Amino acid sequence: MSRPAPRISLVIPTQRRLDGLATAVGSTFRQTGVDLAGLELVVVDNDQTDSARQTVADLAAEAPFYIIYVHEPDPGVANARNAALEQARGEFIAFLDDDEEAPEGWLAALLDVQGRYDADVVFGPVRGRAPASVTAHREYLERFFSREGPAQSGIIDHYYGCGDSLIRRSALPDPRRPFSAIRNHIGGEDDLLFGEMKARGARFAWAAEAWVWEDPVPARLTLGYTIPRAFAYGQGPSAACAAANPPDRLGLCRWMAQGLVQAAVFGALAGIKRLTGAPDFAFTLDRAARGLGKTLWWGPFKLKFYGLRA
Repeated sequence: MSRPAPRISLVIPTQRRLDGLATAVGSTFRQTGVDLAGLELVVVDNDQTDSARQTVADLAAEAPFYIIYVHEPDPGVANARNAALEQARGEFIAFLDDDEEAPEGWLAALLDVQGRYDADVVFGPVRGRAPASVTAHREYLERFFSREGPAQSGIIDHYYGCGDSLIRRSALPDPRRPFSAIRNHIGGEDDLLFGEMKARGARFAWAAEAWVWEDPVPARLTLGYTIPRAFAYGQGPSAACAAANPPDRLGLCRWMAQGLVQAAVFGALAGIKRLTGAPDFAFTLDRAARGLGKTLWWGPFKLKFYGLRA
C-alpha cells in the first residue's frame, strides 16, 4: 500500500556538514502547531560520496514523519534542490539549510502567513549566530549571515534567498526541476527562480515570526571569507540582467554604474575607517565589495562559492 501524499515536504540540502545536518533535522522533529502526519523530510546529500547516508538513517529511526534520503553527487545547490523536488510529493515545499536551526513554531508561522495572504512564496528572517570564541568583527559577521526584513508580516514586492522559505509547488515554473543549473557554481539560482516567478505574477509574503538560527562553520567567520562573498553577492543583479532573455542591457548598465560609484565612495571610506580603527570598518568594506561586484561581474571576475566539493 502506498503512503498518502504529504501536504508539506521539508527539504534540507547538505554537503559534509553532519553536525549541522543533525541539528537542522532535529529541529524539524520539534515543530508545533502543525500536523506532523502531513509532513515528510527530504535530505539531499550533495557530496561525491554518500557521506550523510548513515547520519540520515540514524535520524530517521527517531523521526515523527517519513524521511527520504537522496544522494546527488553532481555538485551544486541547484542540482541538490532539483534532486529533492523530484522526490518530494508535498503541495508545499519548505526549505531549511544544513547550518540552520528552526524554533518550534517556525513551520506553523510560515503556513499561517501563507494562508492569510494566499502567498506563492513566504520568506522568514535568519539570525546569524557566532560562537563565543569569535570576537573580531562579531557584530558584522553575525549580521552578514542574517536576513532581516519588515517588522510585521505581510505581502512584499521583492524576494529573498531560498533558506527559510515556503513555496507553493503549483506556482513553480517547473514543479520538478525549477532551479537553473547554470547557477550551480556562482550561486543565485534562487534569485533567478524567484525573479522568473515575480515576472509571472507570483505573490510573495514575509513571515516575521518564522525565524531560524544560522550557525556558519567557523572557517567562514572571517573577513577573508565574507568580503569575497559580498563581492560575489554584488555580482547577482548585474549577472541576472545579462542572463535575462532578452538581455536587459539598460538594467545592466544601471547596475554597473551604481556599483562603480558605490565601490569608489565606500572603498575610500573603508580605507579611512581602517586607518582610524573605526568599529564599523567591516560594514563599510562589505558595501564597497558589493559595489565592485556589480561592476565586475563577468568571466574571470566570477567567484565560485557554491557547489564545490570540500
